Amino acid sequence: MQFGSKAATALGMLAILMWALLGVFTAGSGHVPPFLLNALCFGISGGLSVSWLAASGRIGLLRQPLKVWIVGTGGLFGFHALYFTALRNAPALEANLINYLWPLLIVLMSGLLPGERLRPHHLIGVAVGFAGAALLIASRGVLSIDSGYAFGYGAAIASALTWSSYSVISRGMAKVPTEAVSGFCLLTALLSLAAHFLFETTVLPQGATEWTMVALLGIFPVGLAFFVWDYGIKNGDIQVLGAAAYAAPVLSTLLLAATGYGTLNTVTALASLLVTVGALIAAKDMLFKRRPSAA
Repeated sequence: MQFGSKAATALGMLAILMWALLGVFTAGSGHVPPFLLNALCFGISGGLSVSWLAASGRIGLLRQPLKVWIVGTGGLFGFHALYFTALRNAPALEANLINYLWPLLIVLMSGLLPGERLRPHHLIGVAVGFAGAALLIASRGVLSIDSGYAFGYGAAIASALTWSSYSVISRGMAKVPTEAVSGFCLLTALLSLAAHFLFETTVLPQGATEWTMVALLGIFPVGLAFFVWDYGIKNGDIQVLGAAAYAAPVLSTLLLAATGYGTLNTVTALASLLVTVGALIAAKDMLFKRRPSAA
């Protein structure tokens, strides 16, 4: 089924709502090492979606050029491996906020696309957003290279760069059907499982609550969200989606605090404000388009 631009944009926005739950579900999934968590979640989403394609006789949609598989799998595997690593090696609230600099980076990278111009307010917005992230790190006293959290914060920054790159590149691959995301998910699960056996000790979720969190991850923020996001950025208004994505850091931070995985104090509130304000500055052209003057 093909939706119009407005409906496609609305579908893309559903991904933003689901991603706001990513930090909470991940923090509640116990002490499962990041690559194994990646494998479990993408195994659920990839297994279900590929099975659905096979049952509906559309498995042939997975036949895509190699470059499509590299971009799709690289984006999904790279982003989540880095994101889960960040949450396992840094406080969840701070790592989550740093990761959510990806909307700012999408604005920056989109300005370099053909037909777009990188303007001063894009750079100002990015600087303000990074100032918010730096404030969070400084408040923990972890600016030193020897900091125990340095690796986690670095992984969070890398995850933001990976997802922003994937999103911008995907815009130029509009002819690739959204159903191909099923294959990306399944291959990401296999790569994550291999990485787990190479680098990690197996620690499975404990109890019904942790397994439930893993299942919710695989169904929603690490599953359905990628399909609606892919469809939205390819068929909807990518500028509106870019602007809407800036609600995710605030929603995610509030959810982490409300569920006991973080605390909201003056520093975190100010950092959240800086990240949001920076995003709004960078997205000025998206949010406040000038209407053409009447002839």
